[in-house]
Amino acid sequence: MELHLKNKVAIVTGASKGIGLAIVEALSREGAHVVAGSRSSTPELDALRDKYDVTVVPVDLSTADGADSLVERAVDRHGRLDILVNNLGAGSPRPSFLELDDSEWQRIFDLTFFSAVRAGRAALPHLLKSEGAAIVNISSINARLPFPMVVDYSAAKAALTSLTKSLSEEFAPRGVRVNAIAPGPVRTPFWTAPGGFADVTAAAAGTTAQEAIDVVVPQSMGISTGRVTEPHEVADLALFLASPVAGNITGAEFVIDGGQIKTT
Repeated sequence: MELHLKNKVAIVTGASKGIGLAIVEALSREGAHVVAGSRSSTPELDALRDKYDVTVVPVDLSTADGADSLVERAVDRHGRLDILVNNLGAGSPRPSFLELDDSEWQRIFDLTFFSAVRAGRAALPHLLKSEGAAIVNISSINARLPFPMVVDYSAAKAALTSLTKSLSEEFAPRGVRVNAIAPGPVRTPFWTAPGGFADVTAAAAGTTAQEAIDVVVPQSMGISTGRVTEPHEVADLALFLASPVAGNITGAEFVIDGGQIKTT
């Protein structure tokens, strides 16, 4: 399928690894000009920069200045902006709601929710000048399936999903479509990094982290396909929603969870 993304200018936040990195790579393969925002780069992101038209911008997107500088860099380099993918997010396993203080709540919301608020606010004046512009927010099934061990992350993602609908209501009539993707477990550092959710699951199940993400998580979470999602699968969905092919889709949330959510 031709997605008509060649020469589109896209910003991707949280771009150095996981879903963000996969989206940068997928956009680049389609011929888009990508501005990748991340606190720091990685060898994998540097390799994409060397191969494609990818501009890596080291930036702290938990601050208003960070979002402004990222958008400014994109527009200065390419003269316009067509796509914003808000992928940045953070979460850690929580033993109890009672152990979370205000500073930690604020940190998670700054990274997971307010980064999208600030990036959207900075980007929309430029997106409104583009024909067929789009925002894609990477939310989570935790927005509707909040687990105690990710109570703060779940709340922040619920806010992001709500923001998606609100922005669509205001800006879709003006030519900017806004949609959200809600992944279930994805094979990213969020799960696989040392001390991440795979390690926590493995410790509880008395197994290895690899076995936890390959077997325990799909079984215990009722994932119908029997496996977690791969980053490139989320990236493919993000590209579809960002493309003119999805020109009349807005204000929607697309779940990609292997059938984990059973309700209609």
